[in-house]
Amino acid sequence: MINETILAIIIAFAISALLCPVVIPFLHKLKFGQQVRDDGPQAHLKKQGTPTMGGLVILTSIVITSLFYIRDYPKIIPVLFVTVGFGIVGFLDDYIKIVMKRSEGLNPLQKLIGQFIITGIFAWYLLHSGQVDTTMLIPFTGGFDDGIFISLGILFVPFLFFVVLGTDNGVNFTDGLDGLCTSVTILVATFMTIVALGENSGISPITGAVVGSLLGFLLFNVYPARVFMGDTGSLALGGFVASSAFMMQMPFFIPIIGLIYLVEVLSVIMQVSYFKATHGKRIFKMAPIHHHFELCGWSETRVVAVFSITTAILCLVAYLGL
Repeated sequence: MINETILAIIIAFAISALLCPVVIPFLHKLKFGQQVRDDGPQAHLKKQGTPTMGGLVILTSIVITSLFYIRDYPKIIPVLFVTVGFGIVGFLDDYIKIVMKRSEGLNPLQKLIGQFIITGIFAWYLLHSGQVDTTMLIPFTGGFDDGIFISLGILFVPFLFFVVLGTDNGVNFTDGLDGLCTSVTILVATFMTIVALGENSGISPITGAVVGSLLGFLLFNVYPARVFMGDTGSLALGGFVASSAFMMQMPFFIPIIGLIYLVEVLSVIMQVSYFKATHGKRIFKMAPIHHHFELCGWSETRVVAVFSITTAILCLVAYLGL
């Protein structure tokens, strides 16, 4: 399986790296440009018009690569379903905002309905397929061989919805600086791939495909970015992280390896809640928290480096918990 996974990484990288130079001019021609907030960091104003919806490249790379492995590794199908499903929700949001010129995109209810449908189908699969155990490993209890697994019983489905939707929104909020979401998720997907290989979970081809596709995309997304992934990419990646974790019985590891995602979404919740409660006061200079650090004088590249290094260390910590 190691050879197949390495090949999946290479194939996905090649597809992504070759597609970007073709897709970016096409997005330019269609005027699928990023709209930058006037109240955000002033340095971001120069990004106005940079092509977005680059998540289509990421998704295409993942899908094409996965098709080579579906027959021999059927467990990648539910992960691919959630990844593509959330990507479609993100695509509709991007399309409405950029092409139809409606700044809101999908309204929160429409987006939530789409996410609920996809998560509901995934939950049904986990409960009825007989292919995946719904017990979950507790970190630092001895790993897959000797560790403690717990079952939430009737609370499993609400827990799954909470984790999937929370992770998806966390990844979405992390996509705000050149290369940030891409770099952090490469490390998370690499961790998933190593664990999937070690435990022979049957999903390493798709986790490897995500690593490869993001590495290829990062060539054009690193500062100064020539393309952004948009909600098409960030929502798809959130779905990937959450579904992969459940397929490997590891949702309790998400707060460790995905701490950056968690901090990003919590910073938004705290900022909005405090703003409403105090009638206009703020905890952070701007949320999500990566913008707070920018307004404190950090460069984009410094924020990305610190967040990525933090994620790498946390992935090592999580590996010790196996």
